[in-house]
Amino acid sequence: MVFTMAAFKAFWNSPIGPKTTHFWGPVANWGFVVAVWFLIYLDGLVDMQKPPEMISRNMTAAMCVYSGLFMRFAWMVQPRNYLLLACHASNESVQLYQLSRWAKAQGYLEKKEPEGQH
Repeated sequence: MVFTMAAFKAFWNSPIGPKTTHFWGPVANWGFVVAVWFLIYLDGLVDMQKPPEMISRNMTAAMCVYSGLFMRFAWMVQPRNYLLLACHASNESVQLYQLSRWAKAQGYLEKKEPEGQH
């Protein structure tokens, strides 16, 4: 495919070209998805290095609910938004891991022996 000045002018002046919101709206939406993924997912990865005592149970649980809701939204919207689904699925896995670290530190996930066996 050869890119010519005439093709560029036609794209530039088209009803869905870069002079319209029909172009910049979707570009901004994709930018938001990428930015959210970097900020949330990478922040969760950085938090894995912190001691579990610093994990906020309430905030981590809220992030789990938030990502779960947006995973459902991304699946149900037509056409399906697979990039948004992947973004929130990866964040959900990081947040669930953080929540399990918090629960282990609090003693909620310890194996309990049946009474009478010591």
